Amino acid sequence: MGGRDTEAKVEGTEKVLDKRTTLLRPPEPDPNKAPIEHTVEVTPLAVLGEDIFTNTRPLWLPQGARGVYGGAVIAQSLAAAQMTVRDDFLVHSCHCYFLLAGSATIPIMYHVERVRDGRSFATRTVQARQRGKCIFTTTVSFVREGSGGAKQIRHAAALPEGVEMPDASWDADEAVAASDGGQKGDPFLSRRIEMLRVRDPDARPDQMRARQWHRCKGKISASGGHQAHLNALAYISDKYFVGTVARIHRLWRLAKTPEEVAALPEAELKRVREFLEFEGMGGRLEDWVDRPRMGMMVSLDHSIYFHEPKRVRADEWMFSEMESPWSGDGRGVVMQRIYAQDGTLLASCMQEGVVRLQQDETERGAKL
Repeated sequence: MGGRDTEAKVEGTEKVLDKRTTLLRPPEPDPNKAPIEHTVEVTPLAVLGEDIFTNTRPLWLPQGARGVYGGAVIAQSLAAAQMTVRDDFLVHSCHCYFLLAGSATIPIMYHVERVRDGRSFATRTVQARQRGKCIFTTTVSFVREGSGGAKQIRHAAALPEGVEMPDASWDADEAVAASDGGQKGDPFLSRRIEMLRVRDPDARPDQMRARQWHRCKGKISASGGHQAHLNALAYISDKYFVGTVARIHRLWRLAKTPEEVAALPEAELKRVREFLEFEGMGGRLEDWVDRPRMGMMVSLDHSIYFHEPKRVRADEWMFSEMESPWSGDGRGVVMQRIYAQDGTLLASCMQEGVVRLQQDETERGAKL
């Protein structure tokens, strides 16, 4: 009898959780914090055990995606890990694997393991779990600030030449306002993607580049500290990453064919053209007729190397340049460099993802 009662209670709990996107009721937004701080916020669950956290607010499910936005899971895992180290330990790398599509209707539990605490380095692993299954895992490494010694060797890649620098008018520009890709309340502003040499018949795909400027909306609070800026950078690093492969190969990524898009009502057609322009694809639908169509695109892994953690100011414009050295066997690799406005190289990122062409009409495009 007791066993059946327990099963009934567990089943009842699952039904309640199925209706909740967070484990606890989200608090009211703090007007002193930037929207990105609320987006990536995690809540400790000390009652369940040491170093267990959960998403404080609902997660974003991009339109047409198989799971929640991966950058939010990366950022929340980093936020949880940073809460288990001293403030003078700065993250210098994190290596992530996306294992299962995350549901936007079920809370995520973040389990942090304190693998090692040394004098110069500390290591944490984080598992993101839903319904007891690990959907994402990352290993995060921290270095004690100033532990490299007085004498240093230093070099860094420079900001590429000819880059259009931020202007005060960008904040109100329509090209920025179109950046959310359907996300309600996007915490970041983004300029349209600029594609280099994508129409050059003499350029190989690995010689092409995708460029973009980003910054989070509002000002990150002093209470958020440098950790909030790093969480924000982790969030945006995944936004347009693996899609670089599709852009340099000029793959059609919409569910409707170019011919079907051309037949849409004028208002809807205008929105699609604006999206194509923002994505760096170009709005001329006739250029896309008979182009290869995307069947599946989803991230597999994601690595971030934070070069200058204390220099990251995510509420100022940051420049990203992406390139793909290789694609094949249904996968693609992309490299990304993220710079501050003054040219400081803030971070280098790498990602591999599934990039499959549509083989027949049963496959549909997807983006994590």
